[in-house]
Amino acid sequence: MNWNQVPEPVCACCGVLWDAGAEALPVGGCVRDSLLGRTPGDWDIATSARPEAVLALFPHAVPTGLKHGTVTVLLDGMALEVTTFRREGGYSDGRRPDAVDFGVGLREDLARRDFTINAMALGRDGVVADPFRGQADLAAGLVRCVGDPDRRFQEDGLRLLRAVRFAAQLDFTLEPGTAAALARNAGRLDKVSGERVKAELEKILLSPRPERSSLPVALGMLTRFGAPARRVDLTGLAALPPTPEARWRGFCQTAGVDITSLPVERRLRRAVLRPERPESALTGRDLYDLGLRGGDIGAARQALERHILQYPEENQRKILQNKIKVWGFLPPDP
Repeated sequence: MNWNQVPEPVCACCGVLWDAGAEALPVGGCVRDSLLGRTPGDWDIATSARPEAVLALFPHAVPTGLKHGTVTVLLDGMALEVTTFRREGGYSDGRRPDAVDFGVGLREDLARRDFTINAMALGRDGVVADPFRGQADLAAGLVRCVGDPDRRFQEDGLRLLRAVRFAAQLDFTLEPGTAAALARNAGRLDKVSGERVKAELEKILLSPRPERSSLPVALGMLTRFGAPARRVDLTGLAALPPTPEARWRGFCQTAGVDITSLPVERRLRRAVLRPERPESALTGRDLYDLGLRGGDIGAARQALERHILQYPEENQRKILQNKIKVWGFLPPDP
């Protein structure tokens, strides 16, 4: 990996911090994805500069998490999370550190992270800082906790699902010690909010390996959501359209998850509970705003329902808006 792969706003942000005498390095998932040849979804920066100093250096910066050292820098259309090197204290709520200490270096900052493949940073010289052999685990296709896996999962119960999610998204294997700790700590997911559980599960369900969602079920992580701890065969999920509606419906029906116990949007809940009448991403209000009136709205909604039943993967606003133009409900674009 080299700096030619790094977007200009990230380079500029690091440059400002370097000029101020601070260390600054792209860190975490952006490094992992770049090494895998994937396009990072976002870019995070770790720095030796204190959060107050970061705020002072950038005219467009938001103190999104000063207590934990995070400042969001808005630069050339990108929102960059810049976080000060830190050591974390206890985790009494099983989710967030009770306190942080900023007086540490890069290695100790990387040591607090969840998995080795996320504990890497790109140095100013173009060399990847990798004290926990994340590159070796990338090459071997392993998801391995940094340090003691029991401690990592006890710090943050959401890491239980994150481990499964990375294995599903990257088609990796859980390292044996990490897998064993996952089973020992499965109950810790009970401390995690339903919103976060839903978000991680959905990422697994929409991944190339959605059948990996059977592991949280088998380990009893989802009993509070109605799914008994048992082995389930979810290999059929991959054959379903890669939409939240289709994958959640298949998952809930097979695993026994009660969708009403999760904080999901009405559209998704209805798609799972009443699949015979799918809810369109294009609402009646949307059709009205587009210029339809009276009976045309009802006719368009029925046409959309029939189409979504046959092509659930096309239940997207832009696609459906184009369909009702093709069907003659709206005039075509000039």
